[in-house]
Amino acid sequence: MKNTKIDVGGIVAGVIELLVGILLLISPLGFTNGIIIAAGVILCAVGIKFIVNYLCMDALSAAKSKAMFKGLFCLATGVFCILKYRWFVATFPILTVIYGVIILLSGLGKVQLAADMIRMKLRKWFLAGISAVITIACSVVILMNPFTTTKILWIFTGVALIVEAVLDIVVAIFDRDDNKNNENEEVTNQDNN
Repeated sequence: MKNTKIDVGGIVAGVIELLVGILLLISPLGFTNGIIIAAGVILCAVGIKFIVNYLCMDALSAAKSKAMFKGLFCLATGVFCILKYRWFVATFPILTVIYGVIILLSGLGKVQLAADMIRMKLRKWFLAGISAVITIACSVVILMNPFTTTKILWIFTGVALIVEAVLDIVVAIFDRDDNKNNENEEVTNQDNN
């Protein structure tokens, strides 16, 4: 019997994607600055933890662990993120390329999902196919960056994330329904034999 549970991970990822898209639409710079500062705070906490661990270890273990170096590196990077968060916004074109590549990889994964659904003769395969095409198209637009301002690119990115998130949630739900229908058909076929 096949697993017919809802893809909770896919739905949670879709909801997070949806929230990020909405926050990007509401305040792209504020959201980006907040994420960078939050990352800085987390890095500082990790750095302090490494340093405390270093101080609690015996000398030989501490020397082998390189915990002081790791702690100072995380701490310095965290402070840089907190104090110089605007630098990251200034280097936005690089971040955009990274984001575009991540979205492209996500789209290619969705092509695999659509192909798997076709091979398993699932009826809602076209939803995954549509999601793959939209995701790849959005990634190409983001990578080509035809926009005149960063704000317009952020708006496009926010809309792309929202559309992609909704499609991912729909695919996760309908993939479960398709698997359940196929399972029922298999049980009926086995009963008839």
